[in-house]
Amino acid sequence: MPRIALVDTTRADAGVVAALSAVKAKIGMTPNLFSTLAQSGATLNGYLAFSDALAKGALSARQREIIALAVAQANGCEYCLSAHSLMGKGAGLSPDGLRKAREGTADNATDAAVARLARRVVETKGQVADADLATARAAGLDDGRLVEIIANVAINVLTNYINNAAHTDIDFPKVGLALQPVG
Repeated sequence: MPRIALVDTTRADAGVVAALSAVKAKIGMTPNLFSTLAQSGATLNGYLAFSDALAKGALSARQREIIALAVAQANGCEYCLSAHSLMGKGAGLSPDGLRKAREGTADNATDAAVARLARRVVETKGQVADADLATARAAGLDDGRLVEIIANVAINVLTNYINNAAHTDIDFPKVGLALQPVG
């Protein structure tokens, strides 16, 4: 049972209703996360703007999903694991790739460096070591990508914490926290 209710769109501000309608038009549904964020129009609009800006950055959709999965696993967010497992498949991650992302790694060196740094940012609360940054740079990540990885961690921490606190009902095929062997 959710501890923070979904926004009642019959009573919500017109701007919130418009933002939720735009989400539905873009992805074909209004995920419960967005309807929870909509309890605060400022939070919903801030999230949407930040998410849209990051989608235009240097990291690929696949890399952003790798980050989302690594962060969700580290923060124990089943809602985000469920949502980003589905979105990760859409971004080209195989079942093994989804598992590796959750473990903080990936098949190729660049994606593995992205996942590893994202996981380290979460584990150290941003207090990454010089060696963490040097390892990421050695894998070909420039400073712009390092900043985008950290920004993607931050936006995912926001959604993880909202969902964990709210107990948002999962409206995607459910993925549990336990890592299952790949088939």
